[in-house]
Amino acid sequence: MTEEQHERDFEEQVRELLSQDAYTIRPSAAPYPAIRRRGVVERRRRVAAAGAVLVTLAAMPVGAYALSGGGGGSDVASPAPTVSVSQAASPTPSPTASGPARPATDGQLLDGITFEQAVSGLESCLTWESRVGFGESENLGAAEDYRIILAMNSTGDSNAPGDGIFVVAVQRDDPDQQRLICNIRDGEAQGLNVGGGGWDGPDAPAVVVDSNGGKLYQQSFLDRGSWKLPFRWGVIGTVDPSVARVTVSYGEATSEAALDHGWFVASGVLDRQVTVTMAPRIKGYDADGKLLYDSDQDETYEKNLP
Repeated sequence: MTEEQHERDFEEQVRELLSQDAYTIRPSAAPYPAIRRRGVVERRRRVAAAGAVLVTLAAMPVGAYALSGGGGGSDVASPAPTVSVSQAASPTPSPTASGPARPATDGQLLDGITFEQAVSGLESCLTWESRVGFGESENLGAAEDYRIILAMNSTGDSNAPGDGIFVVAVQRDDPDQQRLICNIRDGEAQGLNVGGGGWDGPDAPAVVVDSNGGKLYQQSFLDRGSWKLPFRWGVIGTVDPSVARVTVSYGEATSEAALDHGWFVASGVLDRQVTVTMAPRIKGYDADGKLLYDSDQDETYEKNLP
């Protein structure tokens, strides 16, 4: 056999082998089980992260409740006089292009917290939210989209230990006035609650207490009778344009609320051990002093603390 014939025979053998194996050669199958497991893990991670956010503030401490509009009376033993917040006497200063708008009064920045510190806290919460995520459809915007309406100390309790500060901000241009309650401890965001303002319609009351604001004025029910003191409390909510004055009673003292672009903000301090059993009582008046709203008459408002 010549060398040329040998090469032809070898070539034919190779072709035959290739034709026999042609249908056995295919790409490796996609690792579907591994991909599915990875997707499940990722979904659980996101759910856990969102749950952590809700547990921090939206669900509030164990036993805490969400208000549904209004306030109740108070039944306490020997609270200290509260610190009043004055009503706005002048328009809110124009916001800068690089940051949020200021509150209507200086009295809404409490406990020595500066506006710059409040802005830093708000920015920290927005950055933290972008890492944790409320869901792909959630977009809370930037700090300059908001107006800060309250900054005050936050007191840790047995359910959420660690002192810090609360910063409350509302979106300036949102028709529903989206509201954020940020909790900052050791300079870092630890919790964020996102909510809306009051409700619209002919049956809406003149004053509506924020439905998730209970964290601002109570500690865990586990600590009833042994609250950590001094305790700074705050109450926020929305008001109808007809409302010219709002008072908030908590303990045995009454605080005059600041009115800020459709929101009311009141605060005080308890520095004696008390057992608070009733939610804050809210009253709203028109410019002539006529009572427009009394939370004691509001059937939608849960007047008893847990």
